[in-house]
Amino acid sequence: METIISNFGLRKMYSTLLLLIFALSPALGAAFQEPQTNSEQFSVYKGIVVNSESNDPIASASIAVNRSNISTISNTDGEFSLRVPDNLLPVTVTVSMLGYNSKSVPLSYFQDNNRIELINSVEELSEVNIFNANDPRRLVNKMLQKKDDNYFSDETLMTSFYRETIKRRRTNVSLSEAVVKIHKNPHTSNKKDLVSIYKSRKSTDYDKLDTLALKLRGGPFNALYLDLIKYTEYVLQPGMTDNYEFSFDEPTKIDEHYIYVVNFEEKDKSKPWYFGQLFIDANSLTLVRAEYKLNVDDRRTATQMFVKKKPSGSKVYPVDLSYQVDYVKNDDGKWHYSYGNAVMEYVVNWKRKIFNSRYTVNSEMVVTDWEKYTDNGDQKNTNYIDPYVVMSDDDAGFYDAEFWGNNNIIEPEKSIQNAIEKIQKNMENN
Repeated sequence: METIISNFGLRKMYSTLLLLIFALSPALGAAFQEPQTNSEQFSVYKGIVVNSESNDPIASASIAVNRSNISTISNTDGEFSLRVPDNLLPVTVTVSMLGYNSKSVPLSYFQDNNRIELINSVEELSEVNIFNANDPRRLVNKMLQKKDDNYFSDETLMTSFYRETIKRRRTNVSLSEAVVKIHKNPHTSNKKDLVSIYKSRKSTDYDKLDTLALKLRGGPFNALYLDLIKYTEYVLQPGMTDNYEFSFDEPTKIDEHYIYVVNFEEKDKSKPWYFGQLFIDANSLTLVRAEYKLNVDDRRTATQMFVKKKPSGSKVYPVDLSYQVDYVKNDDGKWHYSYGNAVMEYVVNWKRKIFNSRYTVNSEMVVTDWEKYTDNGDQKNTNYIDPYVVMSDDDAGFYDAEFWGNNNIIEPEKSIQNAIEKIQKNMENN
């Protein structure tokens, strides 16, 4: 018997994206191999981004190759891996993060150093003259009205790296990765974005899944549909900002841009409701980041909305749903979707069991390159995936090490690497 959990249930947001929990699979996914690189085509640069004062790692920092569309982000340990074609050399890399002064270094810097220290922005932003807005609701409405001026209005083809991790409590039990191609329709179009999986790989330790195997339905769409500029009808609908309470938080700065920070919270709390923060560029009124959650304290309602099917003798419900979306600015001054992250935590209670099972699913995608779309007739021949896709246990792509070496990735977490090493040992023992 299988349990079907909807990522956003009957709520107005992402009703097509589902979580699947079903009976234990006897198979164990193939173990990951370290990707090999082809130095004749590109070079790999690794590093870590830290706070210059505390030495703490900085997660989700943007690492971008100047005068190109190549970029990546740091992981929760501050680590990153950047692959740059040799024909672009020499180039400069800019590292930026909210609340820090940006730093630019030549690629040659990484020959002797792998540590990027960012300095906290100490300027009293609240006293800067540019921060003269006094009505947060009016500011958000202006931001929504200026979308046509601030964001790409062309169809684009994006190359992205997608990662999906599943934890049972603190133990990593599954890791999926994919390089995907996104046909990104402009925000002015009603057409949904299209996704094709160029190459994927997956490894799962079913022995740690406690008689259940949990899978995320929707794959890359979970991160892609977080684009609030393209899919504003899901959270901040134009003309419906009266449904929210807004307030200003302390302003900040990113990549030399002054940023308004606006708190928002839905007024209607009779059902799961959204709350979070919007980061809006003070000059252009561009949304550059959003961090928000869906409150699911009403367990009964949340279960009705999110759980579609479950094994008898079990209760399944969400306890935490958190989201983040980032945008980056191109050389022509236009912004575009660059990163999406959804973290979903679920609890499974079983009759006659003292302890419950707690699962955390992290779905994240970063755009590593893009180009304007030109209709060359290839679209009809592209195998676009369905929004209901589930990352397969098929090990196709595991052994194409040269391919994986050619793509910028989100550097794996150390804990995930440890989990993969255990899976490798288990396979060796078998």
